[in-house]
Amino acid sequence: MSENTQKITSAGKQLNRVVIYEMLMENFDRLPEVDQKFFTYGPIYLAGNASLVGLIANSLYRRALNVREAKFTASMPMAVLPFLGSYTLYAAFVSTPLMGGDLNCPICAPMRGALVGVVSGGLYPILLALPVNLGLASRYSTAPMPEKGNVVRHLFDLSRPILKKMRAVLLLQAVFGTYLGNKHFETYRKLISMT
Repeated sequence: MSENTQKITSAGKQLNRVVIYEMLMENFDRLPEVDQKFFTYGPIYLAGNASLVGLIANSLYRRALNVREAKFTASMPMAVLPFLGSYTLYAAFVSTPLMGGDLNCPICAPMRGALVGVVSGGLYPILLALPVNLGLASRYSTAPMPEKGNVVRHLFDLSRPILKKMRAVLLLQAVFGTYLGNKHFETYRKLISMT
């Protein structure tokens, strides 16, 4: 527990997480509607960006491997899996620890947000697009497959130009995750000051 959320009851015992969570949720209802909506829907926007990153990475790999078939089949997991992963990771590493009183560091919340944005909103969709489209290219024989000893080198050579194109997207995800974590920490500070 942190210094800001450790409360002493009349019996001299510390409040547990459930009580702290309930106190913060009572105060959450008293926040301005803008802060409530941003705290609630902010991670959804980060996850939506992750879906777009997945679709962009899928498109780039499809072009690099000359894959024309199975557009919907390849695009569906590239949109859904990064969305679910980003939303879940942000909730697990930023939102829930804040509301439980476990995350009190003003630097840690934005850093966690940035890491979630880059890893699950940027790198995960890019790395997920590679095997999906490599499997399609192999199935439809649209690109030459590497020999047995050169698989890793072939994957690096294939991914290098795509990762260069996606640098701006990774930076955007990092900035948005940092901003979101910072705003969530400010909302948390407001909730603590109301207590």
